[in-house]
Amino acid sequence: MHFFSTVTVALTAIAAEVAGRRITVVNNCAYTVWPALFTDPSSPSKPTQATGWQQNVRQKVSFSVPNNWKSGRIWGRTGCDFSKGAPGPNQCLTGGCNGGLKCDPKSGTGVPPVTLAEFTLGINGWQPDNYDVSIVDGFNIPMSITNNKGCHEASCKANLNPNCPAPLKGPTDSSGKVAGCKSACTAGLGDKTNNPNCCTGTHNQPQTCRSSGVQYYNYFKNACKDSYVFAYDEPSGTALWTCDANKKADYTITFCP
Repeated sequence: MHFFSTVTVALTAIAAEVAGRRITVVNNCAYTVWPALFTDPSSPSKPTQATGWQQNVRQKVSFSVPNNWKSGRIWGRTGCDFSKGAPGPNQCLTGGCNGGLKCDPKSGTGVPPVTLAEFTLGINGWQPDNYDVSIVDGFNIPMSITNNKGCHEASCKANLNPNCPAPLKGPTDSSGKVAGCKSACTAGLGDKTNNPNCCTGTHNQPQTCRSSGVQYYNYFKNACKDSYVFAYDEPSGTALWTCDANKKADYTITFCP
């Protein structure tokens, strides 16, 4: 009897560690967004939420992710039509993924340019929650990450598409309106091997890849101070945000905040 009681207590403790946090996705845009969700395949546990869904104007969708969610990302796709063509990235104007409506769990990351909400959650104070709004791969939709525990908001609330510099302009819609703004890296600017825009080659570490060498860094950072703009943006102090994991914060991702 004592053995089974000990096992029950142990299993209860494990269940408590991986019990879910609440994520709410809000579409505040004036158009339909198709959110997508991807978890690093090496993550010890994954959300039960679908990897892609349709979300209409003003609609909210809530679901749980495990407390030990690792390298998770959520983004919004625009201009999607899943009735045409083979399931894949080309079914959306921006942010499309392998798999169609539901992104492939192993390879279904969003195609740049795309704004990302990124998370690695901590467990029982072993490490803090880490989260950010990333425009390292470019931008397609304004986005914010807020929480219910008073931790800092991560965001890129400005619409970077209308004034996107010419070399960075991404896809356009049927009216010719710019729907995405690439980063200098995803736009292919700079040397193919030793590229400060991509932090590659001789620029592959923080000491040799600084914001001063990243083309158009100020265009993105000045408009979206509280976002992650390039691979080594943490020295800015406004790229990566943390929240005490013991607070067990729930997070809200808002498109067009």
